Amino acid sequence: MATSPVAEVSQQLWDETLGRLLSLSSATVKRNADLENRLAELEVELAVWKQAHATAIEGADREAKALKGRLASLNSQVASMETFMSQSLLVLCVIDGDACIFNDLLLRQGHEGGRQAAQQLTRAVADYLTSEDVHVLGRLSFWVTIYFNKAILASVLERHKLCSPEQLDAFIMGFSQSSPRFVLVDVGYGKDATFTKITEYLQTYLRFPQTQRIFFAGGQENTYALTIAALQNDGLLGKVAFLEACRASPNYAQKHRLPILTVDTLFINQRLSPPLRTPPPLNMNGLSPTLTSGGLPTPHSPPSMSSSATGRLVDPTLPLHKHSPPPCNEFYLMSCTKGGACKYSHDYILTPDQLATLAANAKKAPCNFLKNGLQCPYGERCCWGHVCPNGPKCFHLSKGKCWFKGESMHNVSPHLSP
Repeated sequence: MATSPVAEVSQQLWDETLGRLLSLSSATVKRNADLENRLAELEVELAVWKQAHATAIEGADREAKALKGRLASLNSQVASMETFMSQSLLVLCVIDGDACIFNDLLLRQGHEGGRQAAQQLTRAVADYLTSEDVHVLGRLSFWVTIYFNKAILASVLERHKLCSPEQLDAFIMGFSQSSPRFVLVDVGYGKDATFTKITEYLQTYLRFPQTQRIFFAGGQENTYALTIAALQNDGLLGKVAFLEACRASPNYAQKHRLPILTVDTLFINQRLSPPLRTPPPLNMNGLSPTLTSGGLPTPHSPPSMSSSATGRLVDPTLPLHKHSPPPCNEFYLMSCTKGGACKYSHDYILTPDQLATLAANAKKAPCNFLKNGLQCPYGERCCWGHVCPNGPKCFHLSKGKCWFKGESMHNVSPHLSP
């Protein structure tokens, strides 16, 4: 039976339509698969961004807390600075009164000379600070401290006819009364009393943030060379200016290239030798202490004079070192800090010849500073030997048994020993 043309056309249309539907269905399925893959990728990316956002928020919180801590610290520093600015900054002056002796023209004027010396020193420091163009955030408070051995200084000044002990007392009073911040301290007897106090003064006050400047007068010798070197190693010399009696004297100030304040008329420009024998220190043995209101023991005066006040003669038939006990080298030739605890005698009355013999014998024993590889702070004033008496050809040195063990103690001829 023959198919009608209408039926054929209709079948063809259905086939075409079915093909199109299948093609559209396949495209739709593929598109859906692509969209699902893209959706999965976006979900992964979104999770990554969420994690990054959470990390950023956490970091921001930590930074905010750190900034708050720094802000609190800065506020505390500002408060401290305000407190610091409200306080007076310190300009200090410390003087070795044994090495730097005031001008005799001022000393002989007594009380008025002391006031004039204080005024000259204050004016010199003020002019120096002005010329140095020092900028400070607060007020300046000027303090002067002078350490000295009054008994020795009075003896030296009287022996050189520079002033009487009464004039010295009046000068000290005038200087001290010129300002409540001017202090003169009698350190008493002791080889290193003044040196020790000034060294501790510098080591302490140079570390204070309130200290703007310290003017230091230690004389023209090398007594404080080790102290200055230690301060330089600690980085503390930036606040130090050296006070000198004249411009022509080279010393450790020029060596370390530090500022110098020269006061030509305030101090005498010469070194005065101390007396050969210094009075003994106060004997504290047998003193009955009482307690002050602060709870510190205060000794009463002894009921009778000690044997050191009267002294005793040596036996001329015995060498000095054979006496029992022998005379103390440091007491007679320098000064002894052991006082009543010293095992050697301070009581002998020695003639100039006996002192010379004592000095010659002391040179036969090595200086402990040089022996241990250190620089002797006393230099020519040291009573002990700086060079082996036997010189470079020392027999004991070749055997390794010489007492003079310092590196330079055999490099100089014996007659050059200081």
